[in-house]
Amino acid sequence: MKEKSAVVLAFLSVTALLVVGGCQSARRGAPFTAVSLETPELVAGQKVFQTHCSHCHPGGDGGLGPAINNKPLPDFLIRFQIRNGLGVMPAFSEEQISEAEMENLLNYLAVLKKQQPPPD
Repeated sequence: MKEKSAVVLAFLSVTALLVVGGCQSARRGAPFTAVSLETPELVAGQKVFQTHCSHCHPGGDGGLGPAINNKPLPDFLIRFQIRNGLGVMPAFSEEQISEAEMENLLNYLAVLKKQQPPPD
């Protein structure tokens, strides 16, 4: 029974991820101003992003992977995607991204999403 619940939860999470992930804003493709990193945790989150994410999501924009700077995904779905992967995105284990690094990454992504593109 526990296995069935886990499968249903995973299915619902992935479905929600796909539905919400399909929403896009006008920011897609717009370059960002410099991200203001006011705490050591945000700097650490940026380092995790640069190490594991930026080659597919450069600056949070779309590359090999889709843009993540314009997705209103809640943290639990982002965490699920990172830990389990989806499509061409690989899964990242706790050995690759620790729980502390995950928290720093999620906080960095929240700051990244709040950045405004520079004026034309």
